[in-house]
Amino acid sequence: MALNITFRQLKVFESAGRHLSYTRAAEELHLSQPGVSMQIKQLEEMIGLPLFEQIGKKMHLTPAGHEIFTYSQSIGHLLDEVEVVVKDLKGVQSGKLAISVATTASHFATRLLAAFSQRYERVTISLDITNRASLRDQLDNNVPDLVIMGQPPEGVEVKSDAFMENPLVIIAPANHSLAKESNIPLKHFEDEHFVVREAGSGTRIAIRRFFEQHGVSFHTGIEMSSNEAIKQAVEAGLGLGIVSIHTLELELETGRLVLLDVEDFPILRHWHIVQRAGKRLSPVAMAFKQFVLEEAEQFIRLPG
Repeated sequence: MALNITFRQLKVFESAGRHLSYTRAAEELHLSQPGVSMQIKQLEEMIGLPLFEQIGKKMHLTPAGHEIFTYSQSIGHLLDEVEVVVKDLKGVQSGKLAISVATTASHFATRLLAAFSQRYERVTISLDITNRASLRDQLDNNVPDLVIMGQPPEGVEVKSDAFMENPLVIIAPANHSLAKESNIPLKHFEDEHFVVREAGSGTRIAIRRFFEQHGVSFHTGIEMSSNEAIKQAVEAGLGLGIVSIHTLELELETGRLVLLDVEDFPILRHWHIVQRAGKRLSPVAMAFKQFVLEEAEQFIRLPG
C-alpha cells in the first residue's frame, strides 16, 4: 500500500523531531500547537506506528520516529536544493543569505556583511552571532548557508576554507608592570591567572594546547562568556587575557589595554568560512563566500 505522505506533514514532523517539542515546532513554523499535533497524528495514522513517546516530562522519538526523522531531513535538504537550482537559473541579484558567526569574529564580520549588502542591495541577510557549541549544532542541522569561525568543529562533516590569520595575543591593563618589556619569557606567566572564555570555546582550546606544547602550566582565574567581558575584566585588573587581536581595535586605539611582547606569541590561528559537507550553495551564498575569500582582510582595522 502506497503512503500518501505530504511534504507539509514531513516538515512539521521534522521540526517537532528536531526540537522534541510540539510547542517549539509550532513557533518555528508559525502554526498553532493543535495544528502541529494534528499533522503528526495524521502522519502516524498513515504509517501505522507511533513516532513520539512521552517518558516523564520529556518527549522522545520512537524507533520508527528516528527512521522517519532521518528521511524527513533528507527530503527537506533535497527540496532546498531544488530551490537553489531554481534561484541559480534566476541569477545572483536577489535572494536570502543566512550567516552564522563566532562571537570573536563579529567585529569584522559585520563590516563584511555591510559591504556585501551594498553590492547586492536586494539580498536579505540573516546574521546570528553565537558561540562555538551553537555553531557546531547549526552546522550539524544544516541551518545556515555559511559559518565564519576559527577552527572547524570535529564530529560534523564540513567543508572549510581558511581566509585570514587570527593571531591570539596577551593583553594587560595599560599601567601593567610588563607593558614596556620585550620578549618576555613564557615561563614568567606560569603563576599568572588569566581571564578566559568558557570551556569548549575555540580560543580556550587553542590557548590550553599552546601552553601544554610549551611545557608551561596555565591557570584560569575567571571565566567569561564573551570577549567584551574579558577585555573589561582585564582593564579592571582582574587578570591578564588572551584574545584575538581582531577584537581589540577600539581598546588599542584608545590605549585602554596594551599587548604584551611575549616569546612565541602570538598564537597563530586562522579564520575559516565553513559549510555543511555536500551543501549546494545558492548563487548569493557562493558570491558571499568568494567575497570573503578575496576581500576579507581589507575590513580589518588595527593601529600600527
